[in-house]
Amino acid sequence: MGMLSVDLFITLDGVYQAPGGPDEDPSGGFEFGGWQAAYSDQGTGAVIMAGIDRMDALLLGRRTYDIFAGYWPSQDAGDPIAGKFNAMPKFVVSRSLTDPSWQGTTALPDVSEVGQLKDRFEDIHVVGSGDLTRSLLNADLVDRLNLYVYPLTFGKGKKLWTEGTGIPAAFRLVGQPQAFPKGALCLVYERAGDPVTGIDIGQQ
Repeated sequence: MGMLSVDLFITLDGVYQAPGGPDEDPSGGFEFGGWQAAYSDQGTGAVIMAGIDRMDALLLGRRTYDIFAGYWPSQDAGDPIAGKFNAMPKFVVSRSLTDPSWQGTTALPDVSEVGQLKDRFEDIHVVGSGDLTRSLLNADLVDRLNLYVYPLTFGKGKKLWTEGTGIPAAFRLVGQPQAFPKGALCLVYERAGDPVTGIDIGQQ
C-alpha cells in the first residue's frame, strides 16, 4: 500500500497561509504573503525537489488546485517542477468541480475516495491545501508529515492544527532533522499508532 504525505510550509507559530506569493491568499486581511522565498536556499530547494521527484501522484484541495492549474501548465516544459506536475496524475477534492481543466486531473467528491488512491500509487503528496489536510487528518489518512519550518512568526494567519483538527495520533521522527543556512528546518514524521499518555514524568 502506498503512502500519503503532506508537504507543509509553516512558520514557528504554525501559520501556513500564502508562503508562495503576496497575492496567493490574502483572506482574513493576511498581509504577509510571499514569506517563503527570502528564507529559501539551495539546500531547501534540493530537499523539496527530491520530494517532488519521488511522488507519483498529487492530491490537492480546490483552492490550491486553482492556483497550481493557473500557473504550472503555462510554464516552460523544461522546468523540472512544471514537467513533473504537468505529467503526473492529479486529484482534486471538490464537490463543485466536475470537469478539471488541468490535463491529467480527476475530481474526487470527498476524502472517502482518497484511501483507494493508496492502492494505485506509491507516494501521493498533498501540497498546501490546509482544509483538505484537516479532513485527511480527521479521517486518519495521513501517513507522513513533511514539515518545512521557517524562522518567522506572524501572530495571525491560517493554522492547520486548530480546535477539532485531527484525532489523537503519535508520529515518529524519520531520519535526521535537516537545518539550512537561512534558518529553515525540514522535519519528517510518520504515523506511529496512538499517543502514550498518563505517565508521570518522574516515573520515566
